[in-house]
Formats: sequence, C-alpha cells, structure tokens
Amino acid sequence: MEFTFEFIRLFLVAIYVVMPLLIFLSFWIVILGQVVGFIEGWNKFDSLYWSFITALTVGYGDLHPLKKSSKTLSVIVGLTGIMFTGIVVAVTVHTATLAFEKYVDLNIFLQAGKLFK
Repeated sequence: MEFTFEFIRLFLVAIYVVMPLLIFLSFWIVILGQVVGFIEGWNKFDSLYWSFITALTVGYGDLHPLKKSSKTLSVIVGLTGIMFTGIVVAVTVHTATLAFEKYVDLNIFLQAGKLFK
C-alpha cells in the first residue's frame, strides 16, 4: 500500500510541474477544434467533443471533417494530442519507476530472470 501512495504522490507532483504545458496543449486542442467546428458548421459542444476524441486518438468517426482546410487542422489536433498523451505517459512511467526503486527490491526481479534462462 505504501508503494501505491508513493506513486500517487509522485504522480500528482509531476503532473503539477507539467500542468502549464498540459494546459497550453489543451488550449490549442480546444481552439483548433472550435475552428474546425466553425468551418464544418458543427455546434460548439460537438467541436469540443471532436477535438478531444481526435487528440486522444480515439476517433469514433461519428464526426469527421469534410473540407480540406479542416482536415489539415485535424492533423495538427492529432499531433498536439500525441504530445499531450506522450507527456502524461512519460510522467506515469517515470513516477512508477521512482516508486519501484524506492519500495521494491529489484534484485528479486534479477534473480527471477536468471531462473528463466
């Protein structure tokens, strides 16, 4: 249980540190999504929904741009979303590594690995 609490603590601290960057990327995802929605004639909520579904690479396909300019902007939304997701994944992996180093004896894993050779 200590490992879990340490992971959560480290994760929240790291997210706090990168929050300005995450907010900046989210801002551009929202703005670009609204521009695409305006070009395509979608309402504001659908534009917001589409921008985050696209940015997080879920892509249900229920809304999709039809005009060349909005398709171009959707590529930028996708690339911005990949950066956003990559930062969150990097923070998660790094905090898990730090928590493992603090609470888990890595020699156990090394010895177990020798058993399977």
